[in-house]
Amino acid sequence: MKAKITLIAILLFGLLTVHVAHAQEINCSVRINSSQISGTDRSVFESLRSALYEFINNTKWTNINFKNNEKIECSMVINLRERVDNDAFSGSIDLVVQRPAYKASYTTPIFNYIDSRFMFNYMDGQTLDFNPNTFTSSLTSTIAFYVYMFLGYEFDTFSLNGGETFYKIAENIVNAAQSSNEVGWMSSTRNNRYWLCENMNNARYQPLHIFLYEYHRLGLDVMAEKPDEGRAAITKALNYLQEMHAKDPTCYFLQVLLDTKRDEIINIYSQATQQEKTKVVGIMKAIDPSQATAYDAILQNPGN
Repeated sequence: MKAKITLIAILLFGLLTVHVAHAQEINCSVRINSSQISGTDRSVFESLRSALYEFINNTKWTNINFKNNEKIECSMVINLRERVDNDAFSGSIDLVVQRPAYKASYTTPIFNYIDSRFMFNYMDGQTLDFNPNTFTSSLTSTIAFYVYMFLGYEFDTFSLNGGETFYKIAENIVNAAQSSNEVGWMSSTRNNRYWLCENMNNARYQPLHIFLYEYHRLGLDVMAEKPDEGRAAITKALNYLQEMHAKDPTCYFLQVLLDTKRDEIINIYSQATQQEKTKVVGIMKAIDPSQATAYDAILQNPGN
């Protein structure tokens, strides 16, 4: 894990150069669910899956050399709802990013999200081209956008503001893609790619970055050897979510974080002291009121 932290120091603006090379950064499984589409040639879906797998896993997205055990573990499931035209599709993407906890067999989710506004064009055998500063297609722009967001989230968990460079590249992709007028990229539509990116590039939302770092690096990565110390750091990190909620209770990424971490937070405090449990339940019910009853499970567990 310490090796990952040192990688932050060698980030250069050369990150904007995307090319195919060795030592890629991503290990992503890709699945296409086309069960809702009938009466069409199924080979195009396997072609799409294969093309996306190669695009994601065999593109060199940064100038950093990752070892195999340092690659970012993620998955994408594209659920196709409709074949609008011969090469036009609409659907959603289920996205999951995980990272291992230090000295533990446990992997923690850092992003668990469904993008329900995915529209793209693809022809069987099509080459997938991408430039972060030019809109080529919604397919490659959307996938590349999430790859850079994945990198941002991952690096944020190892170093405070470690993902900043990647979020800026994702912002370039959003700005270029707005020429398409597709709803997934537009600021006029709430809760989409634009707002995911905006939240992570907005200085007002710095508590989100502090949370990602302290929760993971100072909390989960410590718990295998010092569970009480690690849990105390996580409790402190939750205060940053409370601060974020006070600033902007409608912050989109705050809700995404809560959906991603809710079950994990409940499990973490199963062995906490009663004082810790009471404090955490109070915080979580205040910032996640629609799921308030879920946090009662913390108090119901006898723990310590």
